[in-house]
Amino acid sequence: MPIVPVILCGGSGTRLWPLSRKSHPKQFTHLIGDVTLFQAAALRLSGPDFAAPLIATSAEFRFVVQDQLAEAGIAPDAILIEPDARNTAAPVLAAALHLAARDPDAVMLVSPSDHVVEDAERFAAAIRAGLEAVAEGRIVTFGIAPDRAETGYGWLELPSPPGDAALPLTRFVEKPDRATARAMLEEGRFLWNAGIFLARAADLLEAYRRHAPALVPPVAEALEGGSADLGFFRLAPGQWAQAEAISIDYAVMEKAANLSVVPFRGGWSDLGGWDAVWRAGQADAAGVVTFGPATAIDSRDTLLRSEHEGQRIVGIGLEGMIAVAMPDAVLIAPMDRAQDVRLAVSALKAEGAPQAETLPRDHRPWGWFECLGKGPRFQVKRIVVHPGASLSLQSHFHRAEHWIVVEGTARVTVDGEVRLVTENQSIYVPLGATHRMENPGRLPMVLIEVQTGAYLGEDDIVRHEDVYARGPGAKG
Repeated sequence: MPIVPVILCGGSGTRLWPLSRKSHPKQFTHLIGDVTLFQAAALRLSGPDFAAPLIATSAEFRFVVQDQLAEAGIAPDAILIEPDARNTAAPVLAAALHLAARDPDAVMLVSPSDHVVEDAERFAAAIRAGLEAVAEGRIVTFGIAPDRAETGYGWLELPSPPGDAALPLTRFVEKPDRATARAMLEEGRFLWNAGIFLARAADLLEAYRRHAPALVPPVAEALEGGSADLGFFRLAPGQWAQAEAISIDYAVMEKAANLSVVPFRGGWSDLGGWDAVWRAGQADAAGVVTFGPATAIDSRDTLLRSEHEGQRIVGIGLEGMIAVAMPDAVLIAPMDRAQDVRLAVSALKAEGAPQAETLPRDHRPWGWFECLGKGPRFQVKRIVVHPGASLSLQSHFHRAEHWIVVEGTARVTVDGEVRLVTENQSIYVPLGATHRMENPGRLPMVLIEVQTGAYLGEDDIVRHEDVYARGPGAKG
C-alpha cells in the first residue's frame, strides 16, 4: 500500500528574515537549489512508494501551493485550508481523520515542508525500514545522526546506540544547553528530533484520543463542517478556532508509549537559521558561501547573499558573519547570533515597518507584482501575469491606472469594452471604471502599471467577478 505524504506548510520562518517573511515564508522560496523547499519535499515524497500528497496550509498560501505543485508535476490528493494557525497537532489530526474515513489502515508520513534532505534515496530507505514497526501498531519518528553539539534542536534518547533498524524511543529531550548537548553527542545514544512521523491513520487517531482527547471533537467538527472550494477543502472556521494551538510533540508524541525511532544519516537540516543555510551551502576553501551577485574579499566562515540581480553585496575582511541583502532590507549579524534574527522581526513590527512581514514582490494566484517606485500620489509597479491567468473584474474608489505592456499580449476590459493590448501599447483605466486584465497567451505577460490618486493601498479593490473566489480587499 503506498504511503500518503502529509506535508505541513503553514509556518512563517522568521529566523530567515529578510528572505522569509509572513507574506511569503521560507518553504516557498528558492533558498537552496533549483526548486523551492516545499517543491523539494513534495518531490522527495513522490514515486512508486508514495500516493498523492495531502497538504495542510493557510488560505493565504493556497494558490502558491497549487502553483508550485503544478510546476513540480505533482497532483495532490487534497489541500486542506486551515482557517487560522493552530500549530501542528490540529492539522495532523485533520489529515488523519480525512484519511481514516477512507481507509483506517492508510499509512501516513507527516513531514514539514521546509527541511533539506541531501540523500533522498537513503531517506526513502529509512522510511521503508520504519514500515515493520508501523505494521505492529507503533508510531515511528526519524532521528538524525548528530555531527555537532546542537542546542537549537530537540533530541531523542534511545536505549542503545542506533544501527539501521527501528529502536524504541526512551524519551524526548528538549533543546539542551551546550554542556548537555556535548554529553549526549559523546554518549552516542541520542539523535536529533526531525519532527517527521510515520504511522497508520487509525493508530495516530488512537494516540490522539488517549493523550489529547480535547482536540478531537473540534477538529472532527471542522472537517465535517468544511467545504470544497476551487480544488481546496476549507475546514470550518468556528469549530477550528476551538482547537488548542499546540505542537504534535507536546500534545501526543511525548506522552505516547508506542514510539519507535529510525536513524537517518543522509544529511538533513531544518534550515532554522542563516547559520544552517551557511552550513548547507557550497563553501569555498575559506568557508565562505555566496549566493547571487556577492563578492568576498579576505573573508572567512561567512555567508554573503544578494536576492536581486541588480544589487551586489561585497564583504571585506569578514569572519563568522551573515550578510543578506534584499531590495528593501539588509541583514548583517554575527554567525553566532543567527537565532536572534527573529528579534529583528519583532523590532520592525513594533516600529510599524512593512519590511517585518511583507516582501517587495507580492504573489497572487494569477502571478505577482512589485513596486518600482512610489510617491505621495503615484505608484509604479511591474506586474507579471501567468499564461491563461486573469485578474478579477474590479474597480477602485481612489485611483486611476495606466497600463503599458512590455512583454506578451494583454486582453483588457474597461467598462465592458474588450481589446487586445500588445507590446509597447498602453491603455488608461479611469478612476471608478470596472476593469480586468487577462493573459491569453502561452508565455508570461509583463506590464508596467502607473497608479495615480489620493490613496494607493491594496485594499482599495472592489471585486465584481473573480475566478479565484476571493473576497474584497487586498488578497481576499
